[in-house]
Amino acid sequence: MKKLRVALVGLGFGGSFLPIWLDHPDVAFVGIYDTDPALLAKMTEAHPGAVPYESFEAILADDTLDAVHLVTHIPRHADQTVAVLDSGKHCACTVPMATSLEDLQRITDAVRRSGKNYMMMETTLYTYQYFYVKEMLDSGKLGKIQFMRGSHYQDMVNWPDYWLGLPPMWYGTHAIGPMVALSGSRIQKVHCFGSGTMDPALHTQYGNPYPVECAIFDFANGMKAEATRSLFETARSYQEGLFVYGSKASFEWGFSDGDDPYVTTADPAVPGVRGSVDHVAQVSLPNYHHTLPESIQRYTVGGDFDPLNPQLSLEKGHGGGHHGSHPHLVHEFVTSILENRKPWIDEVLGANITAAGLCAHISAMRDGEAVTVPEF
Repeated sequence: MKKLRVALVGLGFGGSFLPIWLDHPDVAFVGIYDTDPALLAKMTEAHPGAVPYESFEAILADDTLDAVHLVTHIPRHADQTVAVLDSGKHCACTVPMATSLEDLQRITDAVRRSGKNYMMMETTLYTYQYFYVKEMLDSGKLGKIQFMRGSHYQDMVNWPDYWLGLPPMWYGTHAIGPMVALSGSRIQKVHCFGSGTMDPALHTQYGNPYPVECAIFDFANGMKAEATRSLFETARSYQEGLFVYGSKASFEWGFSDGDDPYVTTADPAVPGVRGSVDHVAQVSLPNYHHTLPESIQRYTVGGDFDPLNPQLSLEKGHGGGHHGSHPHLVHEFVTSILENRKPWIDEVLGANITAAGLCAHISAMRDGEAVTVPEF
């Protein structure tokens, strides 16, 4: 079977993916590039198997490369993604897919034009938590989904300049993505309100006055869901939360991002007895490492991996990047190329998740007016 030649662009957060790419059994070559020469040199020294490139343009020009993984600044995603696809390479890109509806269409057009794969690397769709809820749904334990909530609370003070004043729902994919995937449908309409006030200096870059945005989403299959996103001047512990309320059971994320979730199970109704009896338990989540090649399973637990007790640490360990999602993302992108199929989070799913957030901000700026989410 062919092995892939891949380039990783952006080594800040992207650096956490580099060992996974190097250890994937179906990857033969990993090139790297970052605009910071010191960081590029440091990563090259730390990972001798990685080959540095002198520029992003040099990567685009290298016809021996099969694919590029972009882990770059949000405002660059659309232009860089289109450039990669138009250079004849498959493209994976960190979230969000783009920051305008027009750019989502540009990417979609580039995918169709190039015939190459695009994958939005949405971490929340490969976490312990998502896998667990999906298992509850598929097994029937959850019953039918009645309502969902998503949340992403984070304070971006002292982060790079392009974050300052960013509309919260422009980066709402972590809160929105799991709900779209579990719904079996697409978001078709949104009402959203902005809330709070923040330093006027934060308004200037994007014209956004809101530190918090809260949206109600209408799905094509009739389901409804809510998501809240905060980015500035809001005192709340970090959380990328998923809350799914079913007819038989419900799943609720723990208070902080690393806390175990709560599962509520309802007993069957008893004739003549009002209401239902609920059982609530905080559950320890399993690790779904068994779906991965053995050489990259360790990255589902990150620093918790013990090479002397590999199976024990995989079974009980947590703490890999974004709840163990990073190796799953890499593996799905790789296998989609080798199997000549679309990746799961392709341009259609990625665009709906991203567009729902973009349209939510449009709605917030119109005081909650309904905004239709276009199809791509």
